[in-house]
Amino acid sequence: MVKTTNKGDDHLCKTLKTRPSENWQRIAASVEDVHEMLKGLFKDTLQQIFEAEIEEHLGYKKHSVDGNNTGNSRNGYNKKTIQTKFGKTEIEVPRDRNGEFEPRIIGKYEKTSNQLEEQIIAMYAKGMSTRDIEDHMRDIYGIDVSPTMISKITDKILPTISEWQSRPLDRVYPVVFLDAIHFKVRKDNRIINKAAYSVMAINMAGQKEILGIWVGENESASFWLGVCNDLKNRGVQDILIACKDGLSGFSEAINTAFPRTEIQLCIIHQIRNSLKYVPYKYQKELIADLKKVYQALTIEEAEKSFIVFKEKWGKKHPVIVRSWENNWLELTAYFKYPYEIRRMIYTTNIIEGYHRQLRKVTKTKTAYPTDEALVKIIYLATIEASKKWTMSIKDWKSCISQFAIYFEDRLAPEIAI
Repeated sequence: MVKTTNKGDDHLCKTLKTRPSENWQRIAASVEDVHEMLKGLFKDTLQQIFEAEIEEHLGYKKHSVDGNNTGNSRNGYNKKTIQTKFGKTEIEVPRDRNGEFEPRIIGKYEKTSNQLEEQIIAMYAKGMSTRDIEDHMRDIYGIDVSPTMISKITDKILPTISEWQSRPLDRVYPVVFLDAIHFKVRKDNRIINKAAYSVMAINMAGQKEILGIWVGENESASFWLGVCNDLKNRGVQDILIACKDGLSGFSEAINTAFPRTEIQLCIIHQIRNSLKYVPYKYQKELIADLKKVYQALTIEEAEKSFIVFKEKWGKKHPVIVRSWENNWLELTAYFKYPYEIRRMIYTTNIIEGYHRQLRKVTKTKTAYPTDEALVKIIYLATIEASKKWTMSIKDWKSCISQFAIYFEDRLAPEIAI
């Protein structure tokens, strides 16, 4: 096992502290952009509510002949600055000639928008459906906001999503995790299954970062090669270790785009897949025998334990044995590293935790009308989740010190004195 001195750890940590992740700064900037965008969406929605309120007050629509000789009419707007959680926003409050109109959302003398703002945040950052938003606005404020209007408002976020998906990335990432989460989407008057493929990285500062999200129906080597080339075009030159579950075609793609990247297949997914072929009464015994393989201290010990496993279970479950043999190199890549790195890369649980956060936002939606509707929800949930990723992952100081030794030539520009 490779050991590092405390002096090396201290120097490396000092280097990283003096070089904050540019990518994290970009994420922070993107969060600020989203706040500006949300502030604009909030203002637009508020203006439409004002128009609905004065229309109800006067009893006729703007420019309608029904307003002739009614004794009251519109009389322009008063500009007003209110304080929101997104900062100060200037709004235009409609006036009537008799001076009788009083907005219900924000009164004449109010300077904040606390109650409505909570609803706007719920709509755009928490992934509420258009029907839920419509019902919520009607129940709380007595105002009808159509699903079409809500969709048009949220569509304004699409350019921001496109910019985020094509933002520049770091030159090298020590570890990336790949996984998929599945949703139902309407297409041609039928509902189909689609996957949102996520790429989560651990950057040089030890912080989690979503590099991108790609929605598709089928995964293949050509699909993953497109993802890898997208990462390269955005500035990624090297990935040290890529961790995946059984994603079809990924290994071929990563070997083409990043030939020096080591691949680690998720042990937990491999075990789950193995248990599919085992009757329940034998599962506990089989798992105990597999633990001797994947929890071994060395690759040599793991190989000996697997031989014993094969002799015991090979005749009853040849499919399981054959699967472990065919994937042996990718299943055992983590054995060359110390415990801190092994614990990080032997499973894709870290990205599955992110997907659980997405599910909290999307669980009430049975199907999405379009790919764009799905992407909007995932993006907003991702930005919300990333606000909490401000700390390095556990034992990162030790991990980056070990990476600096194992991949000295590839990390030299990032950790140079």
